[in-house]
Amino acid sequence: MPTLLNVDGFKFFFYANEHDPKHIHVMKDGDFAKIELASLKVTHNYMKPKNLNKALVLVTIHKDEFERKWDEYFN
Repeated sequence: MPTLLNVDGFKFFFYANEHDPKHIHVMKDGDFAKIELASLKVTHNYMKPKNLNKALVLVTIHKDEFERKWDEYFN
């Protein structure tokens, strides 16, 4: 389970056996969400609204890096 970023209590990662579309998992305080990278669509959410909004901001900022790491890992 490669961890891509730890910041402000958020942990961004993907699993070793992932599937398309490219997406990122994020955890904070025991809550989690799954966000598609291309569209920033939240496909699973068990986070408080404030934390989800912050996670989306962080994914937006680091989107290119996350996609590059996905490609490096799975290709």
